[in-house]
Amino acid sequence: QVQLVESGGGLVQPGGSLRLSCAASGSIFSINSMGWYRQAPGKTRELVATINSGGSTNYADSVKGRFTISRDNAKNTVYLQMNSLNVEDTAVYTCKANVVSYFRAGGMDYWGKGTLVTVSS
Repeated sequence: QVQLVESGGGLVQPGGSLRLSCAASGSIFSINSMGWYRQAPGKTRELVATINSGGSTNYADSVKGRFTISRDNAKNTVYLQMNSLNVEDTAVYTCKANVVSYFRAGGMDYWGKGTLVTVSS
């Protein structure tokens, strides 16, 4: 099995910054894409940013220029640096990883449980 555990959420004032981390552990042979998603109260979950195994990134238009996704392959960890936060960024942030395990062919998506980010004055 594979587990994803997020950390780094919390309360921050508008204009502030936070750095989220998501560490994958378990029977991991390799990790293809990793990404962050968020779900604000009363809204559907949306993609925030993704990064593939080669380091290519993709961002939602709403976070371009403010958020940066990165990964440490040696640690099976993905990060999300969030700057210039505003109240619209308030949401539960969840990471996803497409993992190739030792026990099955092909990649499979795994999700973390999420971490709450609240932007408020």
